Amino acid sequence: MKINSIYSFFLLFFLFFGVNGSAQEKQKVDIQSGYLEIRPEFPDAAIYTKDETGQVYIVHEGVEMWCDQAFVYLKNNFVKAYGDVRITQGDTVSMNSKYAEYNGNTQFAFASGDVVLTEPKTTLKTDTLYFDRIKQQAYYRTGGTVQDTSSVLTSRSGRYFAESKKYQFLQNVKIVNPKYTVNSNQLDFYSETGDAYLYGPSTIVSETSTVYCERGYYDTRGDTGYFVKNSKVDYENRTLYGDSIYFDRNKSFASATNNIRVLDTINKSVIRGHYAEVYREKDSVFITKRAVAITVRDGDSIYVHADTLRVTGKPENRIVKGFYRARLFKPGKVGDDPTSGKCDSIYVNEKRGITKLLRNPVLWSGENQMIGDTIHILSDTITDKLDTLKVFNNAFLVQKDSLGFNQVKGERLIGLFTNNELDTVNINKNAQVIYYSRDDNEKLVGINNTVSSSIQMYLEEQQITGIRFIKKADGKVYPPSMLPENARILPGFQWRGDERLYSVEDLFKGKPAPVLPKITGIPLPKDEGEFFEDIPEDEIELPEESKLSPKDLQNRPDDPKPETLESEAERDSIQQKVNDSIQTGN
Repeated sequence: MKINSIYSFFLLFFLFFGVNGSAQEKQKVDIQSGYLEIRPEFPDAAIYTKDETGQVYIVHEGVEMWCDQAFVYLKNNFVKAYGDVRITQGDTVSMNSKYAEYNGNTQFAFASGDVVLTEPKTTLKTDTLYFDRIKQQAYYRTGGTVQDTSSVLTSRSGRYFAESKKYQFLQNVKIVNPKYTVNSNQLDFYSETGDAYLYGPSTIVSETSTVYCERGYYDTRGDTGYFVKNSKVDYENRTLYGDSIYFDRNKSFASATNNIRVLDTINKSVIRGHYAEVYREKDSVFITKRAVAITVRDGDSIYVHADTLRVTGKPENRIVKGFYRARLFKPGKVGDDPTSGKCDSIYVNEKRGITKLLRNPVLWSGENQMIGDTIHILSDTITDKLDTLKVFNNAFLVQKDSLGFNQVKGERLIGLFTNNELDTVNINKNAQVIYYSRDDNEKLVGINNTVSSSIQMYLEEQQITGIRFIKKADGKVYPPSMLPENARILPGFQWRGDERLYSVEDLFKGKPAPVLPKITGIPLPKDEGEFFEDIPEDEIELPEESKLSPKDLQNRPDDPKPETLESEAERDSIQQKVNDSIQTGN
């Protein structure tokens, strides 16, 4: 009786740890210690109890088990273990609990009471744990905690896949790390690598940043992440959006690809483009691929575009630099032409209220085209209204007339604004003018061709209404027939009206659409099916000695369900939608 009981008990234990083969192929187990007894009150059970040498201790093919007492029910092929239960398999897996039971017919195990499942890099703690040896999966539904090498993960429901060493956490998932806290609806965690995959609304919060996504990846040990659905990174005063975002906490760095927005909440500005890099500690933003900086000033939006934009400095001292093929656009009031400009490079210092157009610049304000070696636009830093315009070296102001061009030329141009409209222009040093003078009925009076040390012009509604010459040197008003065509153009004259911007879309006029990379998506996990089989309650095989009821082995309506894709084809379809969603850059 004693030998048969021992053999039957360890035969079941042998099955529990998943060694393939039939019962006849099982090798005998080695019982190191334990006292066997038969009690009348348990006629169907063989009972092993710890003795003076220690706990019941069993060894079999690398598997060791300790417990204070074990009940073996031969008829039902069922085992119950009590008191400081500990099961280990090699150096990889160890499970501790106050109570455990195993059904050899269904190869299903249950543990309760301070359950601790330990593997090399994680420790799972829960109150109750189900284990399906055939599926090689463990499951809890009453809350659990996983201690990783660097973090603590908690959730209401969790599932462990032994073969892939993956935890699937559902509902109220939380990761607490000394550097950050993660909250998510669903999180897949791989214990060997520390990789976490986030599904549904998720946040990663630290003292310096908050990441939000609805699908993403995070390396919990390396502190880097990749997010691809409704993703954003909030810093103290900037928010970064993009179709995909890469995040490196150690370097205080984030980059985003396709449909980028960088919001500056303090300075009321936004930068758009299709590739961006943000360095938090340096207060630096680099953005390219149709990069546009949009700033609200005095209720109007000002657009700055260049092949590459770089924004640096603390919030109170932001500096925007645009490199190569830069453009400026400010919409006008209803019925008025917008203000716009072009140059090779642009510089904006928000604290000083200055915008510099550098290298071959041109600026249009109302009917006026202004060119020179360098153009500065100054704003009132208190009211945000345009204040002063300065054009340095080879300054030209040109207006188109029905018969030609009104032109004013000099070494320097100083323009003054009232309510954001240019109303006074001073041309200093070696000033020259060609002006088609008309009467109140717009009838041509003559063509004014004058040289002066300085010229002052007055404008109303962007039209020249008067000219004042200072230290007039030479000149007069010619009848049109007396001034030949070649004398009606001043040296250095350029008309660049065909380059003028009339809409925001014109910021990109003549530039090819950028070539955008396809976003590598993060597909939802494949459908693993339910942990419990969909079996009617009256058909569930459960020994009467078990502490469980058939209801415990059924899926419940309130059990959290994972977000999954049904098939490879559906995953491919989702990936294609992600790729197809990439815009062409408009």
